[in-house]
Amino acid sequence: MSINEPPHPNPSTSLHQQQIGYTPRLPDFCNLGVMLRLLVIVNALVFAAALVRADISGDISQLLRQFSLISIVAQPAIILSLVVSCIGRPLFNKLTYWRGVASIFVLEALLGVVFWNLYRALLPFIPIGDGIAPLQFGLFFIIATAVVLFYFDLRARSLAPALTEARLQALQARIRPHFLFNTINAVLSLIRDEPKRAERMLEDMAELFRVLMADNRKLQPLADEVALCRQYLNIEQIRLGDRLKIDWQIDDMPLNAMVPPLILQPLIENAVYHGIEPQQGAGVLSILIKSSGKQLNITLTNPFNSQSTHVSGNRMAIANIKERLQLHFDAEAGLRAEVNHDRYIVNINMPITKTNTT
Repeated sequence: MSINEPPHPNPSTSLHQQQIGYTPRLPDFCNLGVMLRLLVIVNALVFAAALVRADISGDISQLLRQFSLISIVAQPAIILSLVVSCIGRPLFNKLTYWRGVASIFVLEALLGVVFWNLYRALLPFIPIGDGIAPLQFGLFFIIATAVVLFYFDLRARSLAPALTEARLQALQARIRPHFLFNTINAVLSLIRDEPKRAERMLEDMAELFRVLMADNRKLQPLADEVALCRQYLNIEQIRLGDRLKIDWQIDDMPLNAMVPPLILQPLIENAVYHGIEPQQGAGVLSILIKSSGKQLNITLTNPFNSQSTHVSGNRMAIANIKERLQLHFDAEAGLRAEVNHDRYIVNINMPITKTNTT
């Protein structure tokens, strides 16, 4: 489920909910993963309604008939409901959680009654209403809405940011030590001969750790993430010298796109640690960021050393970033890592979001 951060703190949120990192929020009805889950849930409810109405003691065809009759009305209504809910997303986001819930209930009840009367008028020969009143059909839509909202609320609780951030902090704790120790040693080697470079290196390191310790729940501009990566690579460039070659391919990068914080820096750090450092000579780290339609594509390529002893750490970073992408964008984002000959390639794709609503 895509997580929508409300523009202001929700006054109905309890202190306990705030402490665990959970704020009630409506699902993002424009998200592909939300749409697919909603369709599955509602169709399961349609099947349950057909099961209640059908007499299958003698022939299962009765169940299929009832399911078809209900679906004739329900399926178009579900699709229209998704379209209207997606269009109305900006309005829902401006409302408090419970007002948004109430608005959705009213919307679904109206859609149920409207579709009932529409089909009764257009298709009078189909026995859609045998033994069931319009109000009962509207009640079905209300119940279906309640089940859907309860499911997404329950899912949001299970994916509470506190849990994910705890995993992220554990991962960062594993990444930081080797970087910290190596950077301090590099600074010590520069203090006497090149104090200005040592000072800049410490400033970059301080800024990097400031971001690492910040609140990582909200999306941030892609340009900020790239700037952070440049600061990190400046530090590594001083430490590794000509051994580290960086190929930035970001001319087509959408600067105002919003991304999860630290979505790129840990991968670049791993690329340096696992790919560049084990090399005897120079190694090239390639960073490609571009837009493709409404999707943001990020590709990292670095040398691959099959004898490296740090592969498990790399897997932990990959798994963590995958989890955060799913948390923010659900099925609309993904990460793929592969080895192609002597190169390690990581590809990230996510929807381009230009406002901090996810």
